[in-house]
Amino acid sequence: MKRWMILAVVAAFAWPAAHAQLYKYVDKNGKTVYSDSPPPDVDSKQIRVQPSGGPSDAPSAKTAVQRDKDADKARKDLAKKSEKDSKDAERQAKIQERCNYLKSDLATYEGGVRLKRTNEKGEQEFMTDEQIEAAKARTRREMDEACSQK
Repeated sequence: MKRWMILAVVAAFAWPAAHAQLYKYVDKNGKTVYSDSPPPDVDSKQIRVQPSGGPSDAPSAKTAVQRDKDADKARKDLAKKSEKDSKDAERQAKIQERCNYLKSDLATYEGGVRLKRTNEKGEQEFMTDEQIEAAKARTRREMDEACSQK
């Protein structure tokens, strides 16, 4: 029984504090002043202040569900970006590999050694100077195209 009485007394004193009054007036220096008690000789306006339950009561505050949805969306966006970045890196690595391969081929053709190739019958034969020049030109074109994609 004593507990109920104490609780009632505490609630009675807490109620007015929860609905505190605020007064607004302009002082003699022209500054706006807010006070919990009205000034005796100045015209003041009473402002009713509602208690705040914290930042979550603000109308612009997001609910926990909305914050979770936003976090999920951010994680998905990050995963998509990461996947795109890895695909771009893989693509760039393939381009670089192709460029290096063609540079190596061109160096072989420009090396001045006699080169062999396999003909339609599967036999090895030496390449003529015209064939080497044609292969060199083709490789240079392919190399310029592949290496410019970086």
